[in-house]
Amino acid sequence: MIKRSLPYEGLLHEIVEHNGVLYLGGIVPEDPGLDMAGQADDVLRQLKTLLEGAGSDLSCVLQVTIFMADLADKAAFNQVWKRYFTVDHLPARAAIGVADLGPGVRLELTAIAARR
Repeated sequence: MIKRSLPYEGLLHEIVEHNGVLYLGGIVPEDPGLDMAGQADDVLRQLKTLLEGAGSDLSCVLQVTIFMADLADKAAFNQVWKRYFTVDHLPARAAIGVADLGPGVRLELTAIAARR
């Protein structure tokens, strides 16, 4: 089982593997001062890096949940999404509007992926 600990408070793991399935949670932008496109690129880049570090890649992503402070930002998010996920592989996806993700944070992402 892979567990990558987060640097804050030791309350959870950023990525956990169980029976060949990777569970990634709580991926937020490293720079909350960015606009939605910048935050989306940051979060999706982190997802890609985490998957590669766990022996997987974006083509193995099965499901993504995006928590957004403002669902009006979906169009900006989708423009960035298309650079990471192509028509050849589109995971199941949900976007959920939430009241507060933290100061300046516009989105948070969780994902489930298979091991390559």
